[in-house]
Amino acid sequence: MEKFIKVKVKPKAKREYIKKISEDEFEVAVNEPPEKGRANKRLIELISKYFKVSKSNVTILKGEKSRNKVLKIVF
Repeated sequence: MEKFIKVKVKPKAKREYIKKISEDEFEVAVNEPPEKGRANKRLIELISKYFKVSKSNVTILKGEKSRNKVLKIVF
């Protein structure tokens, strides 16, 4: 089963969190800076823990260099 979600990322946050805005929309704060893909890597780690899937099952489809992203999660 696949799920597509929209994520607004807040890099360099003091406190990491995942806030569910709607069924397929989330706000995620990561403490990594948006350099060399570090914030994206941390985002994938947090989302994989949240949905209880492995990191390889989470893919960034759109917004690699944007704060607004579309992720695909495979269950």
